Amino acid sequence: MTDTAADAVARASAASPPVGLVRDERAEGYTFSADHPLAPVRVTLTHALIETSGLADLPGVVRITPDADDARDVADTLRVHDAGYVDTVADLSRRLPPGVPIVRADEGLRARATAHGLGAGDTPAFAGMHDASLAVVRASVTAARRVLAGDVRHAFNPGGGLHHAMPARAAGFCVYNDTAAAIAALLDAGAERVAYVDVDVHHGDGVETMFADDPRVLTVSLHESGATLFPGTGDATDVGTGPAAGSVVNVPLAPQTAGDVWLGAFDAVVEPLVRAFAPDVLVTQLGCDTHATDPLAHLALTLDDLAAVYARLHTLAHEAADGRWVATGGGGYRLVDVVPRAWTLAFAAMSGGRLPVETPMPWRELVVDRTGERPPRDFDDPAPVLGPDVTPRTRAAAEASVATVRELVFPRHGIR
Repeated sequence: MTDTAADAVARASAASPPVGLVRDERAEGYTFSADHPLAPVRVTLTHALIETSGLADLPGVVRITPDADDARDVADTLRVHDAGYVDTVADLSRRLPPGVPIVRADEGLRARATAHGLGAGDTPAFAGMHDASLAVVRASVTAARRVLAGDVRHAFNPGGGLHHAMPARAAGFCVYNDTAAAIAALLDAGAERVAYVDVDVHHGDGVETMFADDPRVLTVSLHESGATLFPGTGDATDVGTGPAAGSVVNVPLAPQTAGDVWLGAFDAVVEPLVRAFAPDVLVTQLGCDTHATDPLAHLALTLDDLAAVYARLHTLAHEAADGRWVATGGGGYRLVDVVPRAWTLAFAAMSGGRLPVETPMPWRELVVDRTGERPPRDFDDPAPVLGPDVTPRTRAAAEASVATVRELVFPRHGIR
């Protein structure tokens, strides 16, 4: 009988350590304001859906609660952020009164906040932001260390994925860059190569910036083109410089790109590059704002498409990184309809669990109690209706990005 890749992955999963679900409830205090798009309830509802669907109780799953250690957590954060920036975040966090927006703070606080991207923009300073941000870092770094140590084969921190934060500046709803801190922790602990794959609709600019000159880290970002979406970066010609040239990979996609085109770009770029790079660990950011209904972006994936992405990453982790996979959440602003279901699908892929046909009644009751919204009843959704010119246009744009990566990056990894 011929052995398939799926058979091999299934055998590896059965023989491997358990899968870790990481949660630090202190990170769910990461909230800018009551009406900010990045609402922590989406993470709370994700954990609740994973739990009520029975995935967290599978024999091969362990719940991981990180231990707080302020000195260690700050040290982990300082691996990727400037000390002056961390000091400023901590000071603003303490001095800003609870519930008072930064626009109503005194002039000195406002000036310091604005200088570090924490002013009256999309990432405003809030009381307690330092501790909440440290908790996000703590959870992702814990996931990374547990995977590298062999305690678990995969680990998922849905509350992580704050990939826009820069060394000395907040951006794009992100204060501290937990994914970058997790990668740095892996390198410090002995990993020789780490592959980072970012499937958020926005370019993973912060992580890319922090490792653009480090050939030990391959950063791959598939995202809506910067010509139409924040942060305006991530062109296919941006491949890194110097000794790390070819370790930066960007696949910008046109608005309205649907799942078949998106997955085709993934198959053409991500799979061969990650396999050729042969990382010790695969780190991923699973932003689900690529969904067709996301209010802050313009791609056109469905939940079925997202499930296909997660299945590919699961296979890739086993085939290219000996099963070592650290996953974080990321973007996603349909707080009830999309985020919890998408990331529960992701954890089902990691754990090998089967989901019920319908979302569990206790979860639906929690949704109503916490949000007042009508909860979805199943794990499926309809495909978006696109015009006849959309697929040819988006496919041409994707093929152009893939061709650029093949020309500029593939030869540096020995791929023909």
